[in-house]
Amino acid sequence: MSEILVGILGFLCIIAIVVTLFRSITLPSIAFILFPSILGLILVIGGYYTFDNLAALIKAGFSSTGPTAALFVFSVLYFGIMTDAGMFDVIIGKLMSLVGDNVIGVAVMTAVIALIGHLDGGGASTFCIVVPSMLPVYKKMHMRPTTLLRIAVLAMGVLNLMPWAGPTMRAASVLGMEAGKLWNTLLPIQVFGIILALAHAVLAGVQEKARGAGLNGKLAQEEGEVAAEETETQTAEVNDLARPKLFAFNLILTIAVIAMLIWDVFPSYVPFMCGVVIALMVNYPGAKIQKKIINLHAGPALTMCSTLMAAAVLMGILVKSVTVNDVAIPSVVSCMSAIIKMILPAALGKHLPLVIGILSVPLALAFDTDSYFYGMLPVMIGIGEGFGVAALPIAIAMVVCRNCATFISPMVPATLLGVGLADVDIKDHIKASFFYVWGFSILCMIFAVLIGLMPL
Repeated sequence: MSEILVGILGFLCIIAIVVTLFRSITLPSIAFILFPSILGLILVIGGYYTFDNLAALIKAGFSSTGPTAALFVFSVLYFGIMTDAGMFDVIIGKLMSLVGDNVIGVAVMTAVIALIGHLDGGGASTFCIVVPSMLPVYKKMHMRPTTLLRIAVLAMGVLNLMPWAGPTMRAASVLGMEAGKLWNTLLPIQVFGIILALAHAVLAGVQEKARGAGLNGKLAQEEGEVAAEETETQTAEVNDLARPKLFAFNLILTIAVIAMLIWDVFPSYVPFMCGVVIALMVNYPGAKIQKKIINLHAGPALTMCSTLMAAAVLMGILVKSVTVNDVAIPSVVSCMSAIIKMILPAALGKHLPLVIGILSVPLALAFDTDSYFYGMLPVMIGIGEGFGVAALPIAIAMVVCRNCATFISPMVPATLLGVGLADVDIKDHIKASFFYVWGFSILCMIFAVLIGLMPL
């Protein structure tokens, strides 16, 4: 089986997954297992892989999504315990007193928290900070969780240009330069992106306000009677679980958990494991009530964990590669990259950075970060050399524009974590964010052209 055919099959697999999810034909976990498995079977029948190779690929996929699955389970449990204990009720009260009925203020606050939270460059940890803290506010203000995610991912994409973040480090390693030096070059674009992210937050707030969001907006009035009935049935149980006297302890514990995440000495799931144990022992001593608390949050944790485990099959078969007799067999994604190289019109060669910038967001849905930078970037640099295009503008286009789309890509495990925490279907997240992200990336690219970092 030729590598071209393998690449074509890879694109068909991605298209099948995206169409299936957008039409709500099945759950993401089923799509992530079904179509890559069919692809893997075809590759085995065609002689490209053996069954042993296929097993090795899937096993390698679990190595990339397993830690994120553990992080999700224990972060859901931890923030669920904090919600039950009433810690967020107090924080929400303070936030609401600060912004009042200001929907735009809530949207801007979301962007600011995402910008600060993503200083460590970790997408999963940022989602764990932003979504649990702001989602209750959004619900109370009758704002859409998809808006929360869109504001967050745009802010996170801008901060992802930091030299210790994955994309910049990967691009710098391909270019053979220090990540800090590349970041210094990207810094003006990052500043522009931060301003743009805050402006987008204002726009998102205006949109939410226009559709009736707010404490006293028309949505609040329409939903008031239903919410009142639901609140009456839930109040007794909530009061039983609330621990107002332990607010200070729970707040300090949460700060400690986040500090451990930023410290980045332990795997990201370890702080939440420790946090769950301490929170349960202090807030709800006794095996019986602890079991009750865990069961309350087991459903969402299991659902999203199954999706992440299924994504391991997708990542393994499409992204990972195997070596046979000291010869590396190109991964499916590598074959997909080769096809892009072949079909790129020669007339566009001199404008390669612009072409890459425009296509980066759609390609982000099909390529994970490693394959994009370690697979695509060297190929694009090689093409650029043939047309006299320097490597740096190509890298800038790929880093800046791809970063904007990092956290809408189903190929990035942190994206699945974020939508799970927000209780949003990934298809709804992509629908709500895709064109905003694409436009955002193009604006950043235009700014790079204006300041001379990218040629026309």
